[in-house]
Amino acid sequence: MVAVHQAVIDALAGYGPKTPAELADVDRVRTLVETGDPWHRSNPLHVTASALIVHPGSGRVLLRWHQRHQSWLLVGGHADPDEHDPLAIALREGREETGLPDLTPWPDPEVRHVVIVPVPANSREEAHEHADLRFVLATGVPEAARPENPDAPLRWLSPNEAQETITEANIQDTLSRVQPLLAR
Repeated sequence: MVAVHQAVIDALAGYGPKTPAELADVDRVRTLVETGDPWHRSNPLHVTASALIVHPGSGRVLLRWHQRHQSWLLVGGHADPDEHDPLAIALREGREETGLPDLTPWPDPEVRHVVIVPVPANSREEAHEHADLRFVLATGVPEAARPENPDAPLRWLSPNEAQETITEANIQDTLSRVQPLLAR
């Protein structure tokens, strides 16, 4: 199978959905992979990759303000042309959106959450869905975080502060999966 498909298949290999809703989302992602280019933005459902950035030494997590959604979310986004590896995409997006130079998968490179997120229409695009593959990335230099632009501030928060700040249920779910890792 071509690289465009294989990287998503590999990322999901052995992944165990935690809820019936997530199982349905993973099944939709697998069907998407079987039927065409899962990364192409013209598809009403396409794959994206994101990450919760953590600083294991302090147990804090980094959130990014998303102006369009008016909420605190994870870093991440779409594949660039010729990108097919979801972890590499999450790493690139993390570096671009935070300026953190040392991001690395933590505690391992495994997918932590798969969720299909509806994206409302705007002046540039129709309503569509993101099949988001989520990872955890760590930094050893949290003080190096710099927003990519003034409209996208960053906040380091304890997991409890983050739970109070996050308004999106699917982001709270991702955080709840990462909290036990930080407590170790």
